[in-house]
Amino acid sequence: MTTHTGTPEHDLSSLRIRDEQRKGATKSWRASFFLGVFVLLAGIAGGVHLLKPRPEVEVAVARSAAASKSREALLDASGYVTPQRRATIAAKITGRVTGVLFDEGAHVQAGQLLATLDNSDALKALDTAKADRDSSQAAIEDYQVQLKNARLLLRRTQELQKAGVATQEQLDNAQTSADSLAAKIDLAETQAKASETRIQEAQQAVNNCTIRAPFDGIVVSKDAQVGEMVSPVSAGGGFTRTGIATIVDMTSNEIEVDVNEAYIARVRPGQQITAVLDAYPDWKIPGRVRTIIPSADRQKATVKVRIAFVKLDPRILPDMGVKVTFLSEEPLQANAAPTSAVLIPQNAVHDDGGQKVVFLLKANTPERRAISVGSSRGPEAEVVAGLVVGDTVIVSGPGNLHAGQAVQIKR
Repeated sequence: MTTHTGTPEHDLSSLRIRDEQRKGATKSWRASFFLGVFVLLAGIAGGVHLLKPRPEVEVAVARSAAASKSREALLDASGYVTPQRRATIAAKITGRVTGVLFDEGAHVQAGQLLATLDNSDALKALDTAKADRDSSQAAIEDYQVQLKNARLLLRRTQELQKAGVATQEQLDNAQTSADSLAAKIDLAETQAKASETRIQEAQQAVNNCTIRAPFDGIVVSKDAQVGEMVSPVSAGGGFTRTGIATIVDMTSNEIEVDVNEAYIARVRPGQQITAVLDAYPDWKIPGRVRTIIPSADRQKATVKVRIAFVKLDPRILPDMGVKVTFLSEEPLQANAAPTSAVLIPQNAVHDDGGQKVVFLLKANTPERRAISVGSSRGPEAEVVAGLVVGDTVIVSGPGNLHAGQAVQIKR
């Protein structure tokens, strides 16, 4: 029997990769590669979505309707802030502007100089009238000296005529000379008075070359510049200005609204109102009806009503849009039944196929909510069902806003 000794031999054939194993590994590698690419693309898409800015929305918080009013709302109307005293300042004469001494927004006092016109011609006329007056006064002084001498000669002639030395003819000539000089003095005095009148007229023409503020107010419009021609009437084919500036007395601001004539019986002088400016929708301004214009507009079927502010504020500017709620005279009863109604801005309410809906904001995403709307209170809507006090509703946002969309509150 033969015994084999030494190092064992390795079977290298066992290390060979079979074809079926090679194909399986290739498939596994490809699957892993495509899976990694898919995960990477999904991550990039998710990151882009997260980095994409979310649309901004404006929100408001629903508040109790019971605590928000002390009087019943009878009527709503829209109008504008209008000043009682607004004046377009114009020149009394046609002339060229030589100076403009104000800017828009400037506060001016009554009598303050606003602009000047070319006054060279008026000054010449004034100088001429003064020269005529001075000439007449000099002539008067000369005639008075001559008259004094003529009267001395007249007395001397009278004495000589009594003594039989002078003739009657000499006496008559002396009397005529004195009377003539007295008449010349009267004429010169009349001419002097006429010259004084012409001086006043010329001075008024000079004064007309200055434009002054008629009352205290604020300049809201600057209508002419240096070098332009201005005139109290339209002239020159529209190239001549008819005004220098427009001044408004801010202390005379009031509200002017048109009320449908079918509801004018609900409005009375002295009636309390609540006004809300379009520029400040959260600011409620108290006021009272000042007057009802006793005339209707047949085309619009409305009656004009003027309302005075209880207290003026610098934020109230002429021609601002305003919504007015006319209130009842009697306050609501303190023991009235409690109500669960809430108030939200009118802009938060949407009409979806006849159903009133709002978008609530929860966790930075809108949630659609159907509501029941009661009466309107100016810029606010009374919601009697669907909302509770403290709910946050979206007032304005993108046109394609939908439930579940990620949004952010506008700061």
